[in-house]
Amino acid sequence: MRSLTQLRRSLHSPIFWARTLQIALLCVVTVVMLGAGKSRYDRLGHELMCSCGCAQILLECNHVGCPDSARMIGELHAQLDSGNSDTQVLQWFEAKYGATILAAPIRGGFDNAAWIVPAAIFILATLGTFGIVWLWKRRSLALAGTAGLGGDLAVPGDLNPQDAALRDRIRRETEY
Repeated sequence: MRSLTQLRRSLHSPIFWARTLQIALLCVVTVVMLGAGKSRYDRLGHELMCSCGCAQILLECNHVGCPDSARMIGELHAQLDSGNSDTQVLQWFEAKYGATILAAPIRGGFDNAAWIVPAAIFILATLGTFGIVWLWKRRSLALAGTAGLGGDLAVPGDLNPQDAALRDRIRRETEY
């Protein structure tokens, strides 16, 4: 097993960093090549929803006798053959069928809110949760700091008369 000093030396080695860079580049090239195999038709067909109400991606609509998917796939081929850009094709489908035809909103304008708001809510909720836990921990440490040496939550001399009376009543009522 390697010792800590050997591990530290290997982190400062140029060979370690060269191999790390090679692995990172291999990962990037693999991801790019996997995405490069998709055709324009396949990419755009997966950005559209079938209009029959099945709530499936256009190219994956698999229910028998779908009245809309074959017609929409034909329209997609016609739009691609006309030479329109990807954005123009998506805008044409959106103009014909409405915004619900898009599997994901197009970036730009007010549609950016559909991308930003969920992430912002998640980040704010996470920060809020950490903040609450931090306050609870701080409060519990403050209470632990006032605990007596005997392990009680509070030193009996620090109790006001109402708390002392309540504690005595609880002890009387819970005794056998």
